[in-house]
Amino acid sequence: MAEVKLLKTWSSHFALRVVWALKLKGVQFDSIEEDLSNKSPLLLQHNPVYKKIPVLVHNGRAISESLVILEYIDETWKQYPLLPDDPYESARARFWAKFSDDKVFPSIWGVFIKQGKEQEEAFAQVFENFSFLEEELKGKKFFGGEKIGYADLALGWIAERVFELEEIGVKVIEKEKFPLVSAWMQEFLKVPVIKESLPPHEKLVTKMRGIREKYLGAAHPE
Repeated sequence: MAEVKLLKTWSSHFALRVVWALKLKGVQFDSIEEDLSNKSPLLLQHNPVYKKIPVLVHNGRAISESLVILEYIDETWKQYPLLPDDPYESARARFWAKFSDDKVFPSIWGVFIKQGKEQEEAFAQVFENFSFLEEELKGKKFFGGEKIGYADLALGWIAERVFELEEIGVKVIEKEKFPLVSAWMQEFLKVPVIKESLPPHEKLVTKMRGIREKYLGAAHPE
């Protein structure tokens, strides 16, 4: 057994960040799949506060919350640095990671589960958020520069999920309006470590379709 264990679910983009980080650094780990409808004693033991995945267990000690885990990984394994050495650039990377969770995810989630005026409002928020990302990518291949960094891992779920969303009829991004973000998504998904770690496409589409139907059905009961 490896000294590193990762408690996760197959479809969680928060857990996927951690998978990507470990693989970029070449860290061997045991992946433990959790059923969040029947949480294991191991999960409850290692994350009694939030009772959520992902949880990284390193030498018996647990770390939870995906962005915190990314920083722990970067400080523990020095190969392939995720955060820049420069304090300002490092702070900016953390800013965009927080922006991903505080702004981008809620807006895309709103587009995903809402209809009508509420969905239009969510689309407006998505447009504003992507405009900020487009500006940040000027002159860059990745948010981390010429290679994937901390902010890319935090935002990488966008590249991973927008195509599944399109398959269920939710078009989040137009390439013509956001060419730099679109190019970044393509480049991100080309990286072998990223590509090989993606969840099964059809299985994820099926799950996302079911979630959307559930929300829309609850909003408009017969």
